[in-house]
Amino acid sequence: MPRPTAAQLAYGSCTVICSTLAMLLLSQTSSGVGIAVIALAALALGLLVAMTVPLPKSRASAAGGAAAGSPAVPGSGAMAAAAARTAAGRPRTPARR
Repeated sequence: MPRPTAAQLAYGSCTVICSTLAMLLLSQTSSGVGIAVIALAALALGLLVAMTVPLPKSRASAAGGAAAGSPAVPGSGAMAAAAARTAAGRPRTPARR
């Protein structure tokens, strides 16, 4: 099982804290059972948020996918740089040989 990333830990922790505070303030409960139910619901929500954060792709798999013949993502790489140069008003210059 892979370890959680920093983004997953941050999003999950913030979700647990914020949702616990919000539910406690909105429900205005003072019983131990009510607080326990809210805490469990907040933990479940935090776990859900942490698990749905997209995982970063490794450089090897990202480079391998492009080399394997999969289409490049529009707006990335050399094509985007060339389009930005032409859009900025600078003409494209051919590469020197």
